Amino acid sequence: MNADPFSELIQLITAKALGSGGLVAGGAWGLEIPAPDGVKFWGVAKGKCWIKLEGKTQPLLIQSGEVLLLTAPRALVIASDLEAPRTRLDDLINKRSGAVSQLGDGDDFFMIGGNISLAHAGADLFLGSLPPYLHLSKNSTTATTVHWLLEQLMKERREQRPGATAISSQLAELIFIQILRSHLEEAPSVTPGLLKAACDKRLAPALSLIHCDPSRTWRLGELAAASAMSRASFSAYFKQVAGVSALVYVTGWRMRLARKALLEERLTLSQIAPRFGYASESAFSNAFKRLTGMSPKRYRETGNSDTVDRSA
Repeated sequence: MNADPFSELIQLITAKALGSGGLVAGGAWGLEIPAPDGVKFWGVAKGKCWIKLEGKTQPLLIQSGEVLLLTAPRALVIASDLEAPRTRLDDLINKRSGAVSQLGDGDDFFMIGGNISLAHAGADLFLGSLPPYLHLSKNSTTATTVHWLLEQLMKERREQRPGATAISSQLAELIFIQILRSHLEEAPSVTPGLLKAACDKRLAPALSLIHCDPSRTWRLGELAAASAMSRASFSAYFKQVAGVSALVYVTGWRMRLARKALLEERLTLSQIAPRFGYASESAFSNAFKRLTGMSPKRYRETGNSDTVDRSA
């Protein structure tokens, strides 16, 4: 029973960095960025800046070692001074050579931006557990680690040595995970759902059982005992944290794994069905259609239809 529910959730949604780029700036400068299509982060490795988000009255001051993660499509302005002349992102990128752009005069500011792609079942539910944006401050318990990661990412983007793209992607993914970790550990409240459940210490033993053996017909008493709670207490607490009952979670987790298997593996339905606790292909197909609205065959034919494109 060594499953790490949070790590398994990250693997399920296939969180990958699609790319990253740097911005060197100095003097008075401003940058207008249209609303990204999905998840994106900006980390300040040197200096500080103001960020004005669409729909938010007060601007955010982001200092060295701090990161802003945007999970909802909002336009924003990043600037040394919100009254400074502004450049559009497209115009800046068109003039860029390499992975780092220059804005204004000097190099007293360096920022790294990264795009995160989330794919497969559960991505929307995962994002539904997060606020529109997360600000990882320098006072966070993970700030030291994130600052180091930002410095390494800045170095890779500047030097462009062999393997820089691969290393940069790995560093960006680590930054993304650290931001989530910080939010879950330090936020005063987290929306009930997959993300909150995956990081709940009281539910970890029960979730580990479910994740390690999704084919088993789990009984509520077994899961409650694993978490050292009575059936009634476990049922109430599980729904409070996950937003659904434990047995509904079991079925949902199976189907999220099944959706991923249908898209990535060349197995027949008769091979997939028992992996997720169904005695026959028809039983699996009926359950799959009930929860997803389409048959497994149709789902596979449509390709990666549940991919949440988070490239900005």
